[in-house]
Formats: sequence, structure tokens, C-alpha cells
Amino acid sequence: MNVNEKIMTDRPHLSKTLDSGTFRSFYYLKEELIRFCRQEGLRTAGGKPEVTERIAHYLDTGEESAVTVRRRPPVNIREVTEDSPIEENFVCSEARRAFFKEKIGERFRFSVPFLNWLRSNAGKSYKDAIQAYLSITEEKKERRTEIGKQFEYNTYIRDFFGDNKGRTLADAIKCWRYKKSIPGCNKYERTDLVVL
Repeated sequence: MNVNEKIMTDRPHLSKTLDSGTFRSFYYLKEELIRFCRQEGLRTAGGKPEVTERIAHYLDTGEESAVTVRRRPPVNIREVTEDSPIEENFVCSEARRAFFKEKIGERFRFSVPFLNWLRSNAGKSYKDAIQAYLSITEEKKERRTEIGKQFEYNTYIRDFFGDNKGRTLADAIKCWRYKKSIPGCNKYERTDLVVL
């Protein structure tokens, strides 16, 4: 059996016969997780980490985990100026986005670091927020971007190219397919090159 055949046969099919430990030791696409949830009558809401936890709980107990509902406070829509204070429990809105686009330009986007800054600096002015956005954007250019935990593929590909200058995307994808077919973590390791 060659390595490519091994890749296709080693990973177990996602079914309710798996235990959570085996399930967690393999990589599954979010669409596979959603398909399983629908098949088993589980909720599909949430990001990949939440859906993964829901499935693991189900595999261990046969029951869906308790629903936790986070209620957001109502958004107080009011005109925003540079002197307006940043609200407690800041929530993105079209009015806020329009304000920042007017002041910063069309390139403005709510990023996770900027949202974290807004939510932890209630009471400061929107003028301060504009300065923070510009600082965060500059810092981002100077350092390596942190990729969210749920984006394992992106992290793997970036790390693959960091260690293998001159290799192709096809090489990286082949190694990724191998990596996700074996149990364990899905981080790039030089030993993954065995499939090339």
C-alpha cells in the first residue's frame, strides 16, 4: 500500500460508534462535522471549536450538551463623533462601521485585535479608537499574524512554507492531507515530508 492509499484509509469515518478520544485525534472538515450533526439531530450553530465540543460530548454521553445562550445588550444607536465615548459592551453596527470608514477610509475592517481593544477601552473616545486602529494596523505589518486555532489548514500551510522554501503549494497540500489522515496534532512537522 502506498502512502496516498494509506491517507485515504487510516482516518475513521465520523459516526456515533467513535469515542471522543478517537474523534479528537483526527482532523475533520467543518462541513463533515455539520453533516454529522444534522444526521444525528444536533445543533449546527457555532464555530468549528464549538461544534467539535458538541460532537465530543454527544459521542461520550449520547446526549446533546446543554445550550448556553449569550444575550447581547441592546445596541444604543446614536450618532457617533470623535468625542463620543466608546460604549460598554461595544457591538459592531453599520453606524459604527460607517463612522470608521469615513475617518479611516474604505480599507477599514473590524479585526479581532481592534474589537478586543474597543471592548476593553469603554469610556475612551472614538478619536482614541481611530489612533488605536492605526497603531494595530502598523503593528500587524511588522509581526507575524496569529492565525485562529480553528484555521488549522492555514497554519499548517504557512508553517510548511516557512520550513520549505522553493516547495510548491501542491507539495504542501499533499503533506497536509497526509497529516490530517493520521492521529495526533495537525501542526506541520518536517517528518510530514515523507509523502513527497
